[in-house]
Order: sequence, then C-alpha cells, then structure tokens
Amino acid sequence: MNKRHIVYVPGKNPKPPANLHQNLLWQTMIEGVRRVDPDVADDLASHDEYFKFINWNYAYYQSREDIETHRPWVEKMMEKGGPSEKDIQQARAWRHRLDMFMYNTVDSSPVLLRLLRGKLKETAQDTNRYFENEDKIASHIREQLKEELRPLLENGHKVLLIGHSMGSIICYDTLWALSNLEHLPGKVDLFLTLGSPLGMNYVQSRLMGHHMTDEHKYPSNIRYWINIAADGDLIALDRFLVNDYKRMVELKLLDAIEDQSEGVYNYFHDEDGLNCHRSYGYLINHRVSQVIANWWQSTE
Repeated sequence: MNKRHIVYVPGKNPKPPANLHQNLLWQTMIEGVRRVDPDVADDLASHDEYFKFINWNYAYYQSREDIETHRPWVEKMMEKGGPSEKDIQQARAWRHRLDMFMYNTVDSSPVLLRLLRGKLKETAQDTNRYFENEDKIASHIREQLKEELRPLLENGHKVLLIGHSMGSIICYDTLWALSNLEHLPGKVDLFLTLGSPLGMNYVQSRLMGHHMTDEHKYPSNIRYWINIAADGDLIALDRFLVNDYKRMVELKLLDAIEDQSEGVYNYFHDEDGLNCHRSYGYLINHRVSQVIANWWQSTE
C-alpha cells in the first residue's frame, strides 16, 4: 500500500521556529483524532515522519514568535471537551456580524479597503502582497510546497493537503501551477481547507488561472475537496465554497467538493479572548478530526 502523507500549510503571520510549531500542531491534531477514534490516533501518532510542514512564514515576515506564547493557550484548549455556551454566543455576537458586514462590503468593492480596521486590514494587506508577488515572494513560497508535493504525486502516494487560512490560497495556486504549467502527474487525494478565504471575490479574482476558461481555470490534481469554516471566523468571510468551485466537478477535474461549515465552532482562546480562526482550534475540532481519521483509515 502506498504511504500516506499529511502536508500542512499554515496561515499568515509570523510563527514559532518550524520544528517547534510543527510539533505543537501535530500534538493538537493527534489529540483531536483521539477524541473521535483512539485507535486511529495511536496509529497516526506512530507515523509522525509522514507529517510535512511548509515553513513559508519566516521568508515572508523575517521574524518568529516564541512558542511559549502559544503553548499555555493550547494546553488550556486541550483541557476543554468542546466549545462552551459562552464560546458559541461570542462566535455569533453582533460585533462579529458587523465586522462581517464590513468585510462583505469591501469584498464587493475592494476600493473601500480603507474601511477595514485592525486585523482585517492587516489580513487584506498581507494577502495583497502575496498576490502582487513582491520580490518574487509568492513564487518562492509556492516552490517550497512544490518541492514537497512533486515526489509524492509522481510516486503515487496518498496525500492529505491541509491549508489553513492564507495557506489554502498558497495550496490552490501551487496545485494550479503543478497541473497547468508543469503538467505533473498524480493527484492530491484530499484537499482540506480550514478557515479559508477562497470564497472571497477579492481572492478569486487574483488566483492563478482566474483569467483562463473552462478546465484551464482550475487545478486538475485534486480528487476530493472538503472545506470547513467556523462560525465567527472573519477570515473565512464566505464559509461555503461549493457554489464557487462546483464547476470543477462539472468539468470532471474533481470528484467532489463538500462544505462542512454548519455548526462548527473554534474554541481557541488567547490573551485577547476567543479566536475563532486559530489553527489549533481547527485541528482539535471534532469535525476536522473526523475527516482526518476517515482519510487515514480509508482503503480507497
């Protein structure tokens, strides 16, 4: 049986040193899977060498965070069995709805970018730098992922590609380039997007291949695509991607695309309170964990 590989592409912002960040993400993922299937978690934990982490953030930001600013909050999250009623209420709070309204307005009219504030504006600016490929930074980042994926796809290994937030954009563009420019054989078995902004008009109009038509507009090297986005996640402005990418199924480029974004709550907390977008909160979520467990033990 071909080996299974999980390739993880993180989202924006500076991250801790790659090995420390990778280990903490792996521990969180294992704990999440353990909560839905202990046997699969034990098997997965014994194959940590097949967990690949794309360390693109340092090249992009030229700075790192201290892992100890992450660890205590991850430990507190792991002590919880799920979101509290307060977490759910906060995720649905009107202040989030107001921010989403503003973000929707800007998504429809990017010229209104100046209306955004705080983290929303930082996110838009970071994404714009990637799309403009300043100093070839986007090309460099995609090459990192290509170097990891090429041998796996060429050798027919089963690959679960996880893209969180901006990482999902990097994954999509890389897959498009591998299939449409390099014509590389092989397909990613499952593309799992978490807290993804790929539903935004602003993003879609800047993706690689956006100017093309029919099958050349999309990647053709994905078998299945599952998208999961939490309620209250401001980065996943449009939490549902099926309506945006169903054409890939119609063109038989993709076997199926599925949204699992109803009733999903990210209960990660840090010094600023509830963070509905944080990667650790996604990786311990039971819906995400079930998808990973099902893929790991599938026989197809």
